[in-house]
Amino acid sequence: MVTTDQAQPKPVVMPLDGPVKIAARGVNLWYGAKQALFDVDLDVGANQVTALIGPSGCGKSTFLRCINRMNDTIPTARVVGDIRLDGEDIYSPAVDVVHLRARVGMVFQKPNPFPKSIYDNVAYGPRIHGLAESKSHLDDIVRFSLERAGLWKEVADRLPQPGTGLSGGQQQRLCIARAIAVSPEVILMDEPCSALDPIATARIEELIDDLRDNFTIAIVTHSMQQAARVSQRTAFFHLGILVEAGPTEQIFTSPLDQRTQDYVTGRFG
Repeated sequence: MVTTDQAQPKPVVMPLDGPVKIAARGVNLWYGAKQALFDVDLDVGANQVTALIGPSGCGKSTFLRCINRMNDTIPTARVVGDIRLDGEDIYSPAVDVVHLRARVGMVFQKPNPFPKSIYDNVAYGPRIHGLAESKSHLDDIVRFSLERAGLWKEVADRLPQPGTGLSGGQQQRLCIARAIAVSPEVILMDEPCSALDPIATARIEELIDDLRDNFTIAIVTHSMQQAARVSQRTAFFHLGILVEAGPTEQIFTSPLDQRTQDYVTGRFG
């Protein structure tokens, strides 16, 4: 890991084109005595897909989990800095973390449907947050969420069946439907295609492109090709430091930091 007494070049961060949904400033994170993030300043644009790239252990997933305070579940984790969602400090003591995680949904690396029916997987969030006024309203939310996740036609006649009985790609789309069902503003995706075959991956990538009309999306990916396909903006992390962030095309064709150039051309990673 980087030590704080090493002189580090300043990050190269190109201005965001459009409104800011998430603004992070001076974000540092420790796991016990080990520092994993160093003074990260990064904006995530509204209704854009922002890809976080970098080699394993570079801090990209750690940063992603800061945005919905998932690191709170790790006893040794300590976060210092400022992260704001629409200007609101998400680490304020006044913030209800359960409500925050409804606003900022998350899709994990491996599909993790609940051991419940397909219907109950999607209905779970609206039920616990009291979003459905009636059974018919809940039915509508489930159908709409499955439609948005591109899964409705495949499961409409098997809603009572276990979600765990679906294929891997279908399970991941079910998890996306589950996230959508509580009407989040932001969807975080941590390597959502790493466990999927190429056909299922293509379906998820198409879905991500569709979803950005209504949601702000931040995705961690090891695949630079995927980042180039799905994102409008890319941030490159290395050794817990944000090295460079800017329009995806620029990051991959004419990066301004030599470390970014070396990574995207395959010299390390």
